Amino acid sequence: MDAREVLYTTRSIRRVKPDPIPDDVVARIIDAGVRAPTGGNAQEWRFVGVTEAATITRLGEVFHRCFTTIVLPRYEGREVAPDAASAGAGMTRRVLDAAIWQAGHFGEVPLVVCAYATAMGSGPSIYPAMWQMCLAARAEGVGSTFTTLLAMAAASEVDDILGVPEGSGLQLAGVLPMGYPRGHFGVAPRRPAHDVAFSDRWGQPPSWSAPAPLWP
Repeated sequence: MDAREVLYTTRSIRRVKPDPIPDDVVARIIDAGVRAPTGGNAQEWRFVGVTEAATITRLGEVFHRCFTTIVLPRYEGREVAPDAASAGAGMTRRVLDAAIWQAGHFGEVPLVVCAYATAMGSGPSIYPAMWQMCLAARAEGVGSTFTTLLAMAAASEVDDILGVPEGSGLQLAGVLPMGYPRGHFGVAPRRPAHDVAFSDRWGQPPSWSAPAPLWP
């Protein structure tokens, strides 16, 4: 698969099938992730690739609770009705619907990668590694979502579920639920790059423009 196709079509895939992901595919996804840059080549990270159904069910229960008590209330009062007129409201509605679906089916996904890092050392480096796993998953036809909800709201519960020892010196940084998509991959709608970029100084527009995605 062309590298630019991977870059442009790796987006959040929340609706996934429960079909198992073969071990060799899981291995390639995680192996690609650890090739990401890491500060000082410290590699102070650990990744728990969860495929055991009972464990994922427990993670799903925690995720659903966090989603319904923390994320959903933030949408209250926002213009997200299905018949809302604005394009922005329509997009928000679609994203919210997908997120609600994922929260209700999190316990059924076939693979959840939990990423751990030190507060220093590999702390910032863990995110390139996680995103590289998302890119690698895309190359394998596997969808993923990059979420920090469990890390922010229920890290200790996740640690208990996974058996992370106390005093490990590592903390949950994020979680990647993965599975074969029920829908399709595609270029995510975004504002034009020249609308959100400056040249040399803040507020100075770039000399180039990209009114449409530059791939394909």
